[in-house]
Amino acid sequence: MDLFNYSRRETSEVNIGATPMGGSNPIRIQSMTNTPTQDTDASVAQAKRIVDAGGEYVRLTAQGIKEAENLMNINAALRQNGYMVPLVADIHFNPKVADVAAQYVEKVRINPGNYVDAARTFKHLEYTDEEYAGELQKIRNRFIPFLNICKENHTAIRIGVNHGSLSDRIMSRYGDTPEGMVESCMEFLRICVEENFKDVVISIKASNTVVMVKTVRLLAAVMEQEEMNFPLHLGVTEAGDGEDGRIKSALGIGALLADGLGDTIRVSLSEAPEAEIPVARKLVDYIVQRHDHPYIPGPDVPGFNYLSPSRRETSAVHNIGGDNLPVVIAARLDGNMEFNPQFTPDYVYTGRSVPEQCPEGMACIIDADTWIGQDNAWPAFKGDQIPFLSGCNASLKFLFITYMGLNDEAIACLKYHPEVVLISQSNHPNRLGEQRGLVHQMMQEGLKNPVIFFQHYAEDEAENLQIKSAADMGALIFDGLCDGILLFNQGQIDPIIVDTTAFGILQAGRVRTSKTEFISCPGCGRTLFDLEKTIARVKAATSHLKGLKIGIMGCIVNGPGEMADADYGYVGAGRGKISLYKKKECIEKNIPEEEAVEKLIELIKKNGDYVEE
Repeated sequence: MDLFNYSRRETSEVNIGATPMGGSNPIRIQSMTNTPTQDTDASVAQAKRIVDAGGEYVRLTAQGIKEAENLMNINAALRQNGYMVPLVADIHFNPKVADVAAQYVEKVRINPGNYVDAARTFKHLEYTDEEYAGELQKIRNRFIPFLNICKENHTAIRIGVNHGSLSDRIMSRYGDTPEGMVESCMEFLRICVEENFKDVVISIKASNTVVMVKTVRLLAAVMEQEEMNFPLHLGVTEAGDGEDGRIKSALGIGALLADGLGDTIRVSLSEAPEAEIPVARKLVDYIVQRHDHPYIPGPDVPGFNYLSPSRRETSAVHNIGGDNLPVVIAARLDGNMEFNPQFTPDYVYTGRSVPEQCPEGMACIIDADTWIGQDNAWPAFKGDQIPFLSGCNASLKFLFITYMGLNDEAIACLKYHPEVVLISQSNHPNRLGEQRGLVHQMMQEGLKNPVIFFQHYAEDEAENLQIKSAADMGALIFDGLCDGILLFNQGQIDPIIVDTTAFGILQAGRVRTSKTEFISCPGCGRTLFDLEKTIARVKAATSHLKGLKIGIMGCIVNGPGEMADADYGYVGAGRGKISLYKKKECIEKNIPEEEAVEKLIELIKKNGDYVEE
């Protein structure tokens, strides 16, 4: 893989109705209904809204035979209304339902974690090699007849692995690891290859963006080793809503798209399904516009492990680099020194003047030619000012630099000046490639100066800034290269929102926590309570609990599994009933919905994790 130059991974073409995926086709956009699948009118109406918004596939849950059979009526009604969108059935726990659904839709998604294996109980199971082979044979015996039904009906399939629903069998042998998630998928893929079934799409999803990116990277590598080139469906599960959902999705999906991985995406927001489509469209369009960009010559650094990266080793300069959390630098060139106390940056770049007063704990960065040792201020040099670095006695210096500016003179200077923190800039169409190139060049030269990434935009809408900046920062964070972020926007967005976006990016990348994290699913036909209103109520009661992870799940498909990544969980258990979790453990079952939020707060207080606002 070329880390510095964008090109899409070559994949096979999969026929999904009249909208093929993979090969030379564009990256497809899709969503999923959250209406009851037995409600034909509601499902048809919502599917139409998804298509009208630009969706190219529509997925519907089919939890039982009745729902699977009603997919025929939904499909027919859409066709009668002139909507030829391919439908995808989402199946969990019951392979018989998949057999039925395959007769009525263009694609069927199955979950390897619960297709044949029993529902997850989090128990460790011991298998001899012979017993394990027997379990794999059970999968073959059940899966091959399903493939034959799909062949007869020209139905594609998606093998969709979820981090939250790995089987006890896989967990017992591989642990909760990317390798286990990949093997869960490969067991089914190998059968497809043996049976010459080619209309297959794969997905591996997690709410944890680090797990999701690392696992998809590994899956692509393992498929290449086994000479497979099936298309990839990308998504971050339970991304949430609002700003958090957009940033987390753009960070995870964007990091993979930027490396050419992905043939279709679904942005999972806890909002109306049609609201997902414009976000997905913006993300895809932003990434693919770098196609055929000017070539970037990047160095191959033997010590860098793309499949399992660790944080780059740097020498700490004050609170930057080393073992410190990545810093946030704000830009305030107009003298506006208003900040959100919850998201106060570590530094503020003010250009040519030091403000009269900075918030407590924040330092200023000013242009080097105006720095004369002012209190609580540090100098920032430009590339053409490198010769003056040696004459400055500051214990912390910043250097704005581009990849092309990292020449022999700059490298020689940096070797003698470990107190310099680089601020990486790029105007290249593929800024990720250049910024990766700069850090890889530093690694090759043995330079351990910290690197902060400067990302500049001219956006007037917060959503656009959130999507673009998260997509640009994703791979840099997951590669372990990020010691800080400086977001600069020259549009009509409040600078406090720009600051909040920077902190949101670092939190979504699991490198710095600044607020409560909500892991909430988008809902589907299995959800039996008002998810959006519930999320709003939970957030209103807990959003001040910095560092706490709270899961809000519509049903049990991924709920208990994703609770392993949350401190507390609120999971739908039945119509109007909720179960509460502490980590993986179910604490209380079947609580009436109207009492559940208050019970959740009681549980958090009981465990000493609640503080009053």
